[in-house]
Amino acid sequence: IKFNCVIYLQVFNAETAELLSHHQVEIKQEFPREGWVEQDPKEILNSVYECVERTCEKMNELNIDIANIRAIGVTNQRETTVVWDKTTGEPLYNAIVWLDLRTQSTVERLLKRIPGKNKTFSKFKTGLPLSTYFSAVKLRWLLDNVEEIRRAVEDGRAMFGTVDSWLIWSLTGGTNGGIHCTDVTNASRTMLFNIHSLEWDPDLCKFFDIPMEILPNVRSSSEIYGLMVCFPVFVKEISHFQCLGDQHAALVGQMCFRDGQAKNTYGTGCFLLCNTGQKSVFSEHGLITTIAYKMGKDKPAFYALEGSVAIAGAVVRWLRDNLGIAKTSQEVEKLAAEVGTSYGCYFVPAFSGLYAPYWEPSARGIICGLTQFTNKNHIAFAALEAVCFQTREILDAMNKDCGIPLRQLQVDGGMTNNKILMQLQSDILCIPVVKPSMPETTALGAAMAAGAAEGVEVWSLNPGDLSAVTCERFEPQINPEESEYRYARWKKAVMKSMGWESSEGPSNGKSKLMQVKYH
Repeated sequence: IKFNCVIYLQVFNAETAELLSHHQVEIKQEFPREGWVEQDPKEILNSVYECVERTCEKMNELNIDIANIRAIGVTNQRETTVVWDKTTGEPLYNAIVWLDLRTQSTVERLLKRIPGKNKTFSKFKTGLPLSTYFSAVKLRWLLDNVEEIRRAVEDGRAMFGTVDSWLIWSLTGGTNGGIHCTDVTNASRTMLFNIHSLEWDPDLCKFFDIPMEILPNVRSSSEIYGLMVCFPVFVKEISHFQCLGDQHAALVGQMCFRDGQAKNTYGTGCFLLCNTGQKSVFSEHGLITTIAYKMGKDKPAFYALEGSVAIAGAVVRWLRDNLGIAKTSQEVEKLAAEVGTSYGCYFVPAFSGLYAPYWEPSARGIICGLTQFTNKNHIAFAALEAVCFQTREILDAMNKDCGIPLRQLQVDGGMTNNKILMQLQSDILCIPVVKPSMPETTALGAAMAAGAAEGVEVWSLNPGDLSAVTCERFEPQINPEESEYRYARWKKAVMKSMGWESSEGPSNGKSKLMQVKYH
């Protein structure tokens, strides 16, 4: 089960990695105020129910026995935060999505308590900078602003988790013995978890004033958590749960098990992860350190360097839904292909500030270099180019930290179906881009980890046992000088996007300029 802005349920053959059946349901995102992004936890759960039912129907039509399903892997948006009542099973507030910006004032308040306002004060415990991105500040905001959550905490009724925890608790029984847990990869994105001891950190919980009793138990990424009890179709005790954060699942799905192997996933955002083995490497160039995976209770944790970009596929959705220049995402690709250039137009989609390598929450989106000649086709092309430039920035940072430049980039995610984007990416990076024949490797990685768990053991993760994957390869087609010129212009645009918002602004999420409406 893969959750992002769309719930995907995909069933794989453990021997061949073949996709047997699937179903998907799009999840509504709510924007109640400027910079706020929410999702309804009940809608997420109900969409999972729908996906399971529809997928089982499709499997029956294909004469595939549902009883052969041995394990269920969950992969999810990692930082999206949910709090619910364990006595009623009801969410106490909407899920606050990972790219939500409402917590900027919370971050500023916390920074004042840190000597020198050092955003990286917990870097060597968590691998993360203090940012609106991570779950601890979202949870702190909920405790400060939602009375119902405060009361539930005081009464001992509250449970906190990322979306994986909410789904696993609900699907393993909920109020009737549901299992409250998460895995090390999701825990490592909260800012409350020590990535070395692999435990919740009491000092960090005290700093954020988070009660430890509301936190889920932390497990490995590949072990049996419990049984799915909410669907009678799973009559045998065979449907075991396991979870893995979405970007970590993609790393597994791309089979990046060796030091120095990296992948870039193009989804709502863009996430470049490089496996650093059993050693945690700390970046000097704006990347974060995270747990890559831990494939069993008694297995060691592996680590990764990560570059996170907030807006990738979301910029295409913005062109479609907000500007209305296209009716479908595919139409955006067609518009860009018709001109084949941005004609000097540059788009910095800093809708949620800038993540790696800048970590600059004051930035906002800009489109610059416009002339009377610029039209919607050029803007569509500039939007695709922006995704590639952002990837170039985090790849440059990763090459500096690792010391050995990547010779090719492995890619996955829904946006990789866009051939214009993939060719642009190769041109801007000046290295080949390699795309597997099945771009949704995130779900595959979750299935692999679930199937490899002790007690399930239907999927071997030994490199020699893994099936070869057919790939499509994109080679650079422009000279490096042109690539560098365009990249330099992009960097100039990024500088102009910074400093637009002040943390001293109103805390209700409304711009001062928007408090007066002209008619």
